[in-house]
Order: sequence, then C-alpha cells, then structure tokens
Amino acid sequence: MDWFANLAGGFETAVTLNNIMLCFIGVLLGTAIGVLPGVGPLVTIAILLPLTYSLEPTSALIMLSGIYYGAQYGGSTTAILVNLPGESGSVVTCIDGNAMARNGRAGSALAIAALGSFFAGTVGTLMIAAFSPYLSKIALSFGPADYFSLMVLGLVAAIVLASGGLLKAFGMILVGILLGSVGTDLTTGTARYTFGTFELLDGLEFTALAMGLFAIGDIIANASKTHDRSMVKGKVTDLWPNKQEFKEAWPAVLRGTALGSLLGLLPGGGATLSSFASYSIEKKLSKHPERFGKGAPAGVAAPESANNAGAQSAFIPMLTLGLPSNGVMAMMIGAMMIHNIVPGPEVMTRNADLFWGLVASMWIGNFLLVIINLPLIGIWVRLLRLPYNMLFPAILIFSLVGLYSIGNSSAPILMAAGFGILGYLFNRLGCEPAPLLLGFILGPMIEVYMRRALLLSKGDVSVFVTQPLSLVLLLTALALLISVLSPVVRRKREEVFVED
Repeated sequence: MDWFANLAGGFETAVTLNNIMLCFIGVLLGTAIGVLPGVGPLVTIAILLPLTYSLEPTSALIMLSGIYYGAQYGGSTTAILVNLPGESGSVVTCIDGNAMARNGRAGSALAIAALGSFFAGTVGTLMIAAFSPYLSKIALSFGPADYFSLMVLGLVAAIVLASGGLLKAFGMILVGILLGSVGTDLTTGTARYTFGTFELLDGLEFTALAMGLFAIGDIIANASKTHDRSMVKGKVTDLWPNKQEFKEAWPAVLRGTALGSLLGLLPGGGATLSSFASYSIEKKLSKHPERFGKGAPAGVAAPESANNAGAQSAFIPMLTLGLPSNGVMAMMIGAMMIHNIVPGPEVMTRNADLFWGLVASMWIGNFLLVIINLPLIGIWVRLLRLPYNMLFPAILIFSLVGLYSIGNSSAPILMAAGFGILGYLFNRLGCEPAPLLLGFILGPMIEVYMRRALLLSKGDVSVFVTQPLSLVLLLTALALLISVLSPVVRRKREEVFVED
C-alpha cells in the first residue's frame, strides 16, 4: 500500500505544468543530442548544469534525467538512418538497423526501436519504484566500514567494465581520486594541493571539471573531424512493423529488457555494455543467425531495449546507495550535491518528493519520447546535415556563459579551459575520462568512510575484514580484479573498445 501511495505522490509532484515542461525539454534535448555525432549526454548535462542552479532540485533532476534517457533513444535514429551512432549505446543498432533501412524498412526499424525503448523504460522505472525502497532499508544498516568497501567495489567495477586498457582505466580512477582531494581537509582543516590559491580552498568546481573534460575536450577533439551524412535521403514511410517483424522482435525486447535492467545496476556497466551483450545473446539464440547483419528485427529490438533498460536501472544504485554506475550518474550526483542533497539511502526519507517525483517523471518521459519522436524524424534528418563547425561555436559560448554564471567569476572558466586541454589529451591517448569522474565523486567518500571506520575501531584496520558485509564486498572486488586479468577477458575488452 505504501508503494502505491508513494508512487501516487510522485505523480502528483511530476504532473505539474513546470515539471512536465522541463521533462519535455529534457527528452527533446536528449533526443537531439543523441542524434548529433560528437555530442553525448555527458557533454550536454555538463553544459546545462549551471542552468539548474535556479531550479528546484526535483525539477533540475527531472530535466537532466530526461536528457540522459532521451539521448539513449535519439542515438537509434541516426544509427538506423545513416549508419552513424549518435550515442555509444547505439553502436550495435547500426548493424541491423541500417541494413533494414537499406532494405526499405527504415520506418519499421524506427518503430521497433521506439516501442522496445518504451517497454524497457517502463520496466526500468517499475524496477526503481519496486526495489529502491528495500535497497535503501538495507543501506541504512551499513556501517562506515561497509560503505568504504562498497565504494571500493564501485571503483573496481568501474575499472573492470570501462572500455579500453585496464591500466588506462585504473589511471583515470587514480587521477580522479587525486583531483577530489584538492581543497580543505574537513577533518583537520589543512589545505591540500591548493598551491596557495584561494579559489581552490573549497576544492575543484565540479561543473568546471565536467564541462572541461567532456564539453570543451570533445569540442577540441571533434572540431577537426568531418562526418559523412550523405546517406540521409528520401522520406521515411511505413512507420509500423509487419506481423513477421513484430513476431521476431518482441521476444528480443523481453530478453534485452531483462539483461539491460540487471547490467545497468553494475558500476561501469549500463547502456553500452547492455547493448553489446544483448546483441550477442540474440545472435546465439537465433534459429537463423546468418540473418544478423542483414536486417534482422531482433538485432534492432534487443540492443535498443537493453540500452534503455540499462539507462533506467542505473539510477537505482545512484539514488539508494549514492554509488554512480557511470559518468552520467556521477554527473547526477554532482547535481544533487549542488542543491545540498546528499545522495544515499536517506534521500527516500528526507527527500521523498524528489525521489518519487523523479521516478514518476521517468515514465512520463518515456511516453513523451514515443509521442514526439516519430513525427520529428524529418527534423532530425535536417539536423544531421548541419556541419559540426557550425555547431561547436554555439556550444562553446553557451558553456562559457554557464560557467561564468556559477559565481560571476572567471575562475571556473580557467579551470574548465585547463580540464578541456586535459580531456583532449586523454582522448588522443585513448583514455576514457568517465572513470575519472567516478573517482572524483567516490574518492572523497572513500576517505570519509575510511576515517570514520578507523576512528570507531580506534585505528584497528582489521575492521574492514572482520565486518561480514565489508569482507564480502572486498572479496567481490578482488574477484573482479582477478577475473579481468585473464587473457580471454582482456582480449574481449580490446575487441569491444575497437568496435565502439
């Protein structure tokens, strides 16, 4: 009964004119961002973070969340129409989605992606509503040692599941932890790594870090690139799958949704990992695997359902444990902290309107995606024809104005410029910057919980292995590290990185 009452209260919060408009703006922006190559949800949320300062916390998170799962949807449009994934979660959709388009079934492929995404998003939202209260109750029983081990597990999982080399992912996490330690030590009051600079006493500005690494870094990296969009031609008609296509697609939607919902819970997992895994499973289960790559409806339905389910379920560890499962969730935690909301199990009790309002808005957002996107395909096709050198000056100006508005100071702009150069260097070196953001968020938390645990145990470090839950979490982290060092797993990581 409480579950229904809370969800009803959430819809009461979400179904206001202001919040519906912000949800609409979020999913519309997210879809447009998913369509455009070189611009992703991380970049967009980083750019728009300063705008949320003047919004209510619930409204801000509703809009930012809409951008995230809207981008997962929007990436499928460009993947199907022009064989160009606008978002990493849609890389696999290119294989069969574009093949269907070349076979004259672009409308059917888009409809399969839309309906599969809506179903997966609905299931993901229900999972958040159903399981988050229980996880929050469990998390409230965690001690400082348990939380320390949980954060360590989160960082290890992010290293294991990040694309590219293991050493590079570890390096990014380490750099993030070091950057997170800049500022005044809350326990001793000592300034750390400030180099006598007053602006660094409060630590590095999260918005400047995120905007520099992702927005400015991506602008520098993409400004010199060109994207061939010449394949956009003709009109898209017949926006509905036939009976045979529907018959092949719906079992793949169910399996993709189930797999994405589970993998979305893993730190470092989420949409991209879910889409790759679901496509592989469908190809192995199919009675006609030779059709994959030539326009199999299941090859569109499975990855699209999986990446949207993964995008939704990624909110569960972020909201209940304060543990970001990917870079976007780290950004969401940063947005919560900007509004003085401490992520974790107490969010559901202290900020119940925010939690349940956000959950309700996700279903509304997924419904809006289906309603607005199929009629807007023509607009997205025209948007795809815009050259990137016309887009990036507007993005850069918007970013700089937002940074200056944080405190009417040039300090965040200078920080973002420095991190923009750093982000470009990481891009050139093949280092994924998202683990750095996870390290930046989780690093200070690890330090806080470690100190609390040691204070309560009077300096006895064995507290981390004598507490049963803490020991289980640390052993799980160790098992993950050992497994990823195997030659088979290492080769698979490199293959996925090349495909991505």
